[in-house]
Amino acid sequence: MDKKDIANIRKQFKVDNDLLKIQEIFNVYIMKESSDIYHHQSMPFEMLEQEQKELFMENFKKVLAGQLDEKLFELKFQRDVENNSQLILHQGLLSNDTEEWKGQMLKLVEKMLKDKQYEMDIVVTFIRGEYMKPMKRQSDESEESVRDTVYSNPFILCSMNKTQDPKKELLFDYVEKEFKYNIVVDPIINLKAPISGFLFPTITDNFADVNHVLYSSGKKNELNYHFIEEVLNAEEIMTASEDKIVFEEIVKNVAGDQKINTSTLSNVYEEIHRVVEENEEENIPKLDYKDVEKVLTSSGIQDVNTEKVESAFKTVIDDESYEFKANNIVPKYTSKSIKIETKIANISISPQDLRYVRQVHFNGKSFLMMEVEENTVIEGFEMIPEALYNKAEENE
Repeated sequence: MDKKDIANIRKQFKVDNDLLKIQEIFNVYIMKESSDIYHHQSMPFEMLEQEQKELFMENFKKVLAGQLDEKLFELKFQRDVENNSQLILHQGLLSNDTEEWKGQMLKLVEKMLKDKQYEMDIVVTFIRGEYMKPMKRQSDESEESVRDTVYSNPFILCSMNKTQDPKKELLFDYVEKEFKYNIVVDPIINLKAPISGFLFPTITDNFADVNHVLYSSGKKNELNYHFIEEVLNAEEIMTASEDKIVFEEIVKNVAGDQKINTSTLSNVYEEIHRVVEENEEENIPKLDYKDVEKVLTSSGIQDVNTEKVESAFKTVIDDESYEFKANNIVPKYTSKSIKIETKIANISISPQDLRYVRQVHFNGKSFLMMEVEENTVIEGFEMIPEALYNKAEENE
């Protein structure tokens, strides 16, 4: 799935939308002390009150919110795993019997509870529904809302949400004219910030892929490995942040004692971006060790060869066949800035402007020098240009 596929599904989660049909909702309440199922309840989604529907719809949209490889991850199921979650989900998806559907989802909940202690009570919500997308746009000239033939994709979505204690409040009773302490013992289910979840199957270019699942983490770049490996039985994956760190370590390993200046680093990013543009037909452009060798050679790093790059892959990630997702390591491709960190200040700069930054040594001190085309403005005040070299000569 790419961000367009996810966005197309996410925007359908709204009440009374004829392109999204949710058949059933199944809620499971888990106690933190015992990690036991305290209660579970299944009912047709249409039986919920309007306000409840709206709350859940917003919750489901949050499960599908975030950037790929930062908060959302397309995972491939492991093969030859006992009690495989892929089979459980597929059977649940195909089942026409509510009790059978509930039974399959409870199998997943059991896996969530195995060897796991939660810090608070948890509510796990499952829905199964059908996402539809018209094959053709409606005619702009037609006043009627006529649907053409649609792609139809059944799906299961899971959302995990923590509970919180109710607030202690002081109320004023208008009738009795007295102050009262508001005593509420029922826990509040926090639907505004799901801690985990998933969508099965993934849907790419309007077609379902039952070999993959879209996993949603609670926080950016923080993976729940227990959930990924033990609950979903999916293969390991790295976050965008981890991908970028591994790439940087490989570059350092290949470069060895060579000092990489800002121009060379800027060339690296531009070369990767060029590779991305040359392979723009790919859904998710990737770089293997051969691509990395070409990038580093073209960027000006000396003595780069296949053996060195393969050895770096083996040393850093222990996998010569590993492929980097280009959008994880190229700030320009992801519209992100490069951070320059110093003890005095942190500076963010676009990758294409990195070549205008230098670190220089002058009069026994290190300076960060930046080439600019106009006077710099700080908080509305224009800085006065200083002739650094002339001043140094005067001091002599």
